[in-house]
Amino acid sequence: MRVSLLEVFNEPDPVRRAAVLAENYAEDVVWHEPDRINRGRKDFERRAEEMLAETPHWAFRPVGRASGLDDIGHLGFEYGPADRVAVSGTDIARINDGVIIELYTIVTEMHQPS
Repeated sequence: MRVSLLEVFNEPDPVRRAAVLAENYAEDVVWHEPDRINRGRKDFERRAEEMLAETPHWAFRPVGRASGLDDIGHLGFEYGPADRVAVSGTDIARINDGVIIELYTIVTEMHQPS
């Protein structure tokens, strides 16, 4: 979960990002965002690239420790520039054979600019 957050969505190098995706996600992974569904690693790559372009000085930061039970894992996150939190939420993942097969991103709070 931490690898996904930090080494996929914060990674500016597309080659390194693709390698991390290939190691940690099923080829046909499904990612449910609040406003869209991304299907497959290529959609992940495209979406990560979009997010980096839209908010180039923002980063994801884990909140607490990742935890899991059976085939479900979860990790809280914050997203925003270094000096503030713009978005808070939780990622919940279904895992099979050591890779993420489905990811749900739940946004719990959108913070107002200070």
